Amino acid sequence: MITLTGNSLTLEQMKAILFRKEKVTASGKSMEAVFKSREAVERIVSESRVVYGITTGFGKFSDVLIDKDHVQDLQLNLIRSHACGVGEPFPEVVAKAMVLLRANALLKGYSGIRPLVIEKLLELVNKEIIPVIPQQGSLGASGDLAPLSHLALVLIGEGEVFYKGKRTESIVALQQEGIVPVILEAKEGLALINGTQAMTAMGVVGYLEAEQLAFESELIASMTIEGLNGIIDAFAEEVQVARGYQQQIDTAARIRHYLSDSLLTSQQGEIRVQDAYSLRCIPQVHGASWQALDYVKEKLEIEMNAATDNPLIFDDGEKVISGGNFHGQPIAFAMDFMKIAVAELANISERRIERLVNPQLNDLPPFLSPEPGLQSGAMIMQYAAAALVSENKTLAHPASVDSIPSSANQEDHVSMGTIASRHAYQIIQNVRRVLAIEFICAMQAVEFRGIEKMATQTRLFFEKGRAQVPSIKQDRIFSKDIEKASEWLKTIEFSQFSKDLTLEK
Repeated sequence: MITLTGNSLTLEQMKAILFRKEKVTASGKSMEAVFKSREAVERIVSESRVVYGITTGFGKFSDVLIDKDHVQDLQLNLIRSHACGVGEPFPEVVAKAMVLLRANALLKGYSGIRPLVIEKLLELVNKEIIPVIPQQGSLGASGDLAPLSHLALVLIGEGEVFYKGKRTESIVALQQEGIVPVILEAKEGLALINGTQAMTAMGVVGYLEAEQLAFESELIASMTIEGLNGIIDAFAEEVQVARGYQQQIDTAARIRHYLSDSLLTSQQGEIRVQDAYSLRCIPQVHGASWQALDYVKEKLEIEMNAATDNPLIFDDGEKVISGGNFHGQPIAFAMDFMKIAVAELANISERRIERLVNPQLNDLPPFLSPEPGLQSGAMIMQYAAAALVSENKTLAHPASVDSIPSSANQEDHVSMGTIASRHAYQIIQNVRRVLAIEFICAMQAVEFRGIEKMATQTRLFFEKGRAQVPSIKQDRIFSKDIEKASEWLKTIEFSQFSKDLTLEK
């Protein structure tokens, strides 16, 4: 059981909740703060004070006063009218993360929501009732209004959910679990939808996958080095220390470890004096991607524990401040940075694929074919990798440089952070397929070299991989191999291949 406080949620805990089904609960101390914040809202309503979002309309309607007899109608209308998401739904794991992150933000005690509502959110998480939330429709400022409105619909018994493997009406799932829908009171609708949880949830899931991919890319690259008799000298510790980037130093250390007992690597001058950059510069390029991922991790863990609501309630209601914490610019930048960093792992991987299949660049059979000419072997796998890499270049265009005014120019600068996070996730899926192609080609190359000469670590990886994708003895539908290898890379526990190596960056 993981206890949420609003201040201490980590990516490691997110991984446990999202992928290992760990249950969650709210800390008693945080709930006390929530209760006090709620009392402040109720005083404001009873005193008919003019406070944005509590006794007024929203956005451009902030100057419209709402009678206290209509506060429930105001919240219900807000949720229904703002549920304007379109397109395919977010992956279930992302929608679950969204619910979790919204509950964690509300536990900070600045939002004026009742503890009851947070308890309902945590019930959705623990009972795997996952809101159906369309991916498109958020500008990434004023919060992720459209996506979070679809989340909020579930609490009031409207909208749809994924439940027990099916897509169904929310009220059906709630009734089966004995959950009574909420009637939203003053401020609660706004508290539920004013936040960055859509972009952050997408970013969290994307980061967790990207981190695993970055580790896998090093192990796959190590096998490619063996397949090409790569020069190990370039990975020497003193070379990396001379530049000084810790991530570069760590990447080279992991590769040296993977290849420590390999008989397939070479020394400089033994076969050639230098390798091409796609081999020689792995620590520099992959290390730079790790630098970017470290930045992304830092920003996500701040945002996961941030108050992104508006207005925020301080000093037991004596201060209610309308600010801009809902603006997604920090996460928009981080997601754009992640797009570029992960795309580069595929860019350099595709160049290694080319070196594995191009007979002008190696002494292996052309295109790793079992019968060159009669059988094409891995020829078109490189085409597929090139296409994915090119697509990534389009997706990597920064979303955060765009803005468009909304709400009659009241909200005149927005982040597009949710678009950035969605594109980052698409890039990650493409990168995994490129790495799967390199893995297939590298396995074929080391077979030609002699698997008995492989390093212990890469040999173990090879054997696990061969259980997924058999050796190329005959041309076949390689699309199936690529997808199978890609799915396997997504689901394996990476540490099983390197139990004696610390994989923390």
